[in-house]
Amino acid sequence: MKMNLISKIFMGSLLFAFALPLFASAEGESAPIIAASKKDLPRGKETPMMRQGLVAYIADAKAKKEDIHSIMIVQHGKIIASQWLGEGAEDKPHIMHSVSKTFTSMAVGFAIAEGKLHLDDKVISFFPDKLPAEVSDNLKKLEIRHLLTMNSGHDTDPSQAVRNGKEDWVKAFLATPITHEPGTYFVYNSVGTYVLSAIVQKVTGQKVFDYLQTRLFEPLGIDGIHWEESPQGINCGGWGLYLKTEDMAKMGQFILQKGKWNGKQLIPASWIEQMTTKHVESCPAGIRPEEVAARGMTKENSDWVQGYCYQMWRCRNDAVRADGANGQYIIVLPKKNAVIVTTAKVGNMQEEINLLYQYFLPLL
Repeated sequence: MKMNLISKIFMGSLLFAFALPLFASAEGESAPIIAASKKDLPRGKETPMMRQGLVAYIADAKAKKEDIHSIMIVQHGKIIASQWLGEGAEDKPHIMHSVSKTFTSMAVGFAIAEGKLHLDDKVISFFPDKLPAEVSDNLKKLEIRHLLTMNSGHDTDPSQAVRNGKEDWVKAFLATPITHEPGTYFVYNSVGTYVLSAIVQKVTGQKVFDYLQTRLFEPLGIDGIHWEESPQGINCGGWGLYLKTEDMAKMGQFILQKGKWNGKQLIPASWIEQMTTKHVESCPAGIRPEEVAARGMTKENSDWVQGYCYQMWRCRNDAVRADGANGQYIIVLPKKNAVIVTTAKVGNMQEEINLLYQYFLPLL
C-alpha cells in the first residue's frame, strides 16, 4: 500500500507540468491565490509532497471518473492545500445536500444549551395541532434524540413521500406509521431532520438559518450563503444548504476545536462530544440494517457501518464526518489535527473517501 502510494506520488511529480491544466478555472486561467482576510482561515505552507499528492489524487479520481469539484485540507488550524476543479469557485456556495444535517444538529445543540430544548422532549409535544386522529404508542415515544440518531422507528425512509405530497410536511411525517419502537431501528431519514428544523423554529421563533447567524455563521465568518425552505416556510434542515468550500472547512475546524472559535466557547464542548460520538449502529441510506452483511460491507471496508452520531457519521481512521449526496464531505480527523473537505458530483462515494485516505492520510 505504501509503495503503491509512493509510486503514484512520484509519477505525479514527474507529470506535474502536464497536470497543470487540471487546475484551471472555468475560464481556463489558473485559480488565483487569494490573500486571507480576517474572515478566512489562516494559510499554511503547501509542501511539495502535498502538491504532488494532490496532483496524484486528482489524476486518479479523474481516471475513475470521479467528478471532484473542490478539495481543501486544513491541519493545525491552517489551510495547507486547496483546489477548485469543476463546478463552482472559491466565492460561490455549493449545494451541500445532507451536510446540511450537521448544521441542523448544531442548531439543536444551541437550543439545548439555552434551555429551549431537551434530548428527551417528546416530538408530539411541539405539534399538538398536527397530530393524526390516532396517536400510536410509538409516536408518543418519539423523542428529539431519536430524530438526531435516525432511530425514529420508521421501517423505510418516508422523506420522498412527504416531500412529494401536498400536505404540511410535519403533519405528513407524524401521520407516517412508526413500525419499530423509537431507538431500536436505524433508517436514514432526511425528513426527520426537517422536523428537527421545525422544532428549533417553534421554540426559538427563528428559522434555523436565522438562529445560526449570530451563534455560528457570523463568528466563523460564514456569509453569502442560503438555505432552502419548505412550502411552510421552514428551512429544510436535512438538505438545501449552500456553502462555500472554506465555510465547510471552518465548520470542520469548529468541530475539531470542540465548539471554540477565536478563544471563545460558542457552544458547550459537551455537545460537540455528543454530536461526534457513536450512539447507534448504522448503514447507508436506502439499505436496511439486515442487508449490510449480504452486501459485503464490513468495519474494514465501509465508512457507512462505523456508527451514527447526532446527524454525523463515524468513519474509519477514528474520524467523523458530515456527509452529503454525490460526495460533499467534511471529514474531521482528530488524531491528525486535520480536516478534509470536498465538493463533488460522484456516483461512488466510498471510492471518493478511499482516495482521500490513500493519498492524504500518509501526508498528514
